[in-house]
Amino acid sequence: MTTSAPLPPMPPGHWLWGHLPERASNPLGLYLDSQRRLGDVVRYRMGYIYVEQLTHPDHVKHVLADASARYTKGTVFDKTRPLVGNGLLTAEGDFWKRQRRLAQPAFHRERLAALGTRMTDTLSEMLPAWERAADGGTPLPVFQEMMRLTLTVAVRALFGVDVAQHTHAVGEAFTTALEVTNERIISPLPYQPWLYRLPTRSNRAFRRAVDTLDGIVRGLISQRRAAGTQAEDLLGMLMAASDADTGDTFDDAQLRDEVMTLLLAGHETTATALAWTFHLLARHPEVEATLHAEVDAVLGGRMPTVADLPRLRYVGCVFEEAMRLYPPIWAIPRVPLEDDVVDGYRIPKGDIVILVPYVTHRHPDFWPEPERFDPTRFFPENSKDRPRWAYLPFGGGQRQCIGNNFAMMEAQLILTLVAQRFRLRGVPGVPVVPEPHVSLRPQGPMPMRVERREGLPRVRVA
Repeated sequence: MTTSAPLPPMPPGHWLWGHLPERASNPLGLYLDSQRRLGDVVRYRMGYIYVEQLTHPDHVKHVLADASARYTKGTVFDKTRPLVGNGLLTAEGDFWKRQRRLAQPAFHRERLAALGTRMTDTLSEMLPAWERAADGGTPLPVFQEMMRLTLTVAVRALFGVDVAQHTHAVGEAFTTALEVTNERIISPLPYQPWLYRLPTRSNRAFRRAVDTLDGIVRGLISQRRAAGTQAEDLLGMLMAASDADTGDTFDDAQLRDEVMTLLLAGHETTATALAWTFHLLARHPEVEATLHAEVDAVLGGRMPTVADLPRLRYVGCVFEEAMRLYPPIWAIPRVPLEDDVVDGYRIPKGDIVILVPYVTHRHPDFWPEPERFDPTRFFPENSKDRPRWAYLPFGGGQRQCIGNNFAMMEAQLILTLVAQRFRLRGVPGVPVVPEPHVSLRPQGPMPMRVERREGLPRVRVA
């Protein structure tokens, strides 16, 4: 496509580095302020690289749906390949379509509901530690707790009972591999596989962690192939998947890559969103009180189950509103394969296009008082006229996160379980600051004080 359309407006920047200093020190402020001053299409120069920021829902729909064939994910995701291989996160084109078609049935709501009891049992194991924190007055590192908990849930959902003896090893190895991968993604250095083969401390730690994970995952796959049995966990569902038209199935290498992808995608993002949810509830006791009232009325003190979730409407809205203000995936990169035109502006081939949910979720044309925490925005009667693409915590289009239903189910169960028994409060003098890494993390462990709600007996876990 050739066009004479003008380039988007650009904020002033450094004569040499362009907007790299602001991008490094305060990307959220840079992107939000630029949208408010210059509009929904903004251009930046990051050193020698040009970046276009698109934030209107129509523009998001254009890139992720209407013109998605003209955009690729670019090279930033290549930095995850040493961990996830060629799984759904990194695959492109026809190979990705095949993988997605094979994996999709495992993530239907009905299939996921079967994992609900296993998930609830896992979540209940966290309660004694929270009760001890409440009784002892010791602040709980909530972000770290959520990272540990969601990884345990993901591991057990994927592997079921087969991984019981390996849970600690998988968790420790994956945490190490994830932290190194995060460092690589936020590094300004381009993707160069030879860099990851250098004998640096982080590269050696990464290699040991991936070797551990590969040994466990490939071993489980081999055991199940030899036994010829199908387990009712996600790995079992993926192993049993077959394309109705072609008869294609996952081979062992593809299974390994999808398992690693699911651990990556289904772990940190959910933990991050939950940590922000608890932070927001602590700052808005009126929302917390409404949440507690719904949980008490629906459950009457018993443990929640997946079957309860449709009646816990406010619980879901609280989590959705937290993801609006602090979307775990706060920016989505794409690269145009040819020149494009968006809102009358030229988007040159080969530039980096970023969709910024953090900004789109605060667009004043679609979100009145955008900085206010108000879960009622997501009541059906209040959201029916809002454009579909004004809210994209799980992305959108054909590459929308395959695990969105799993994440919502897990998050609502965790939020319900905590709200049923505890109140969380911030620690005075400890600021909570967003840290835009791969996900929009809180900076540090987010310590919070745990207060026991009255009227419920102590939990007993065998």
